[in-house]
Amino acid sequence: MTSSTLLPAPVEPATAEAVTAEPAAVPEPAVPEPAAREPRALVPDPQLVLADDLLTLLRTTTTEPRPDEQLEALTLAVAADLPVLLWGEPGIGKTAALTHLAATLDLPLTTVIASVHEPTDFSGLPIVGDDPEVRGVPMAPPKWAVELVRAGRGLLFLDELSTATPAVQAALLRVVLERRVGALQLPPGVRIVAAANPRASAADGWELSPPLANRFVHLYWVHDREVVVRGLGGTWPRAELPRLVPERLPDAVAYARTAVCGFLEARPTLIHRLPSTETRRGGAWPSPRSWEAALTLLAFGTAAGVSREVLALVVRGAVGDGPGLELLAHLDRMELPDPESLLADPAAADLPERGDLRQAALEAVVAAVGARPVRERWEAGWAVLVRALETGAPDLLVAPATALAGLRRDDWEVPEAVVRLTDVIGLSRRADRSVERVAAAKAAADARRAPVRR
Repeated sequence: MTSSTLLPAPVEPATAEAVTAEPAAVPEPAVPEPAAREPRALVPDPQLVLADDLLTLLRTTTTEPRPDEQLEALTLAVAADLPVLLWGEPGIGKTAALTHLAATLDLPLTTVIASVHEPTDFSGLPIVGDDPEVRGVPMAPPKWAVELVRAGRGLLFLDELSTATPAVQAALLRVVLERRVGALQLPPGVRIVAAANPRASAADGWELSPPLANRFVHLYWVHDREVVVRGLGGTWPRAELPRLVPERLPDAVAYARTAVCGFLEARPTLIHRLPSTETRRGGAWPSPRSWEAALTLLAFGTAAGVSREVLALVVRGAVGDGPGLELLAHLDRMELPDPESLLADPAAADLPERGDLRQAALEAVVAAVGARPVRERWEAGWAVLVRALETGAPDLLVAPATALAGLRRDDWEVPEAVVRLTDVIGLSRRADRSVERVAAAKAAADARRAPVRR
């Protein structure tokens, strides 16, 4: 082995280019891009699909024309464009009734839970613009109010009103009466209906403030056994607006004005009467505002020909039970025929169909005869009773016939009309005595079966 083989090989000096040159880039190994994954379709569970189908079947119901006094009262007040407040226990069906009403009338339903909103949600939120000193600070309305204005019509449902704080109730005053939400005016096609639970059954409930309560027509919602049973079977009563007859409109307005004004002239103390208790102040009570609502409802009910029961619900809901019942009694007196007209032409006497009104008309005829007892008038009174026998129930004739017979003078001959009434009155009296005997026998039997106390 030579020495040249043990020494390393000589290294040549590097040039300037070799020193400054960057090392050659080593190419990175190519990594294959992942294949694009298509989104996996979400396949619902078959049992959930069946569950949805079953729920659809359960929620599919129909409606039918069916007499429902409280539903008729609600639609009458809605047609009259008066704010309505439905009172009822939880779960009684207030919300369901409003939902059904909106669907039937083809009105967009806007539900606002009053208790979860702030006062500014109804009075408007102040928004500072570019030049507040000149333009002022407008009160911006909430989104639900803007949508109602955009739609031009709808049903505004203020739910849980009795759980709203006094501050929220104060903010609702202009919404309910003037239909203003902040700086926004709701269109005439928007109806307002509210719902509330009594304070005892409301969640942290409050009594309604008197100013807010006096703006509503109060309807107390109760369940009807037949309506609930048939509804759960799939058929609910249909909510329909009252059928207004064009020819009746002028007479209906004149009748309502005459009735309310005549009643308040006779009972001026009922024009404004604020209840003494807090609970009653939160309901219906008489004021010029509520009497105007009663007049409107009376005109609508007369033009639509609604029943006296429906009319009683809305009138009492506007001014309260006591004043409302007094107004209804005044209406009954207005509808009674003039006794002098009946005595003048008994054969053509047009007597009321309602039993209580017919009884009052016959008693008025007897009183008129007693006020001026003349033989001709006495005989005409018997002719009126015969007319009543021909057109109505005979049991209503016993009391007026007995009273009219007591007005006879000794020299007056008994007219033939009395003969026609004798059998009817005799049968009625015998029937009354039979009922009394049966009742007396039952009472005696109950007394014998009663345990003896020692």
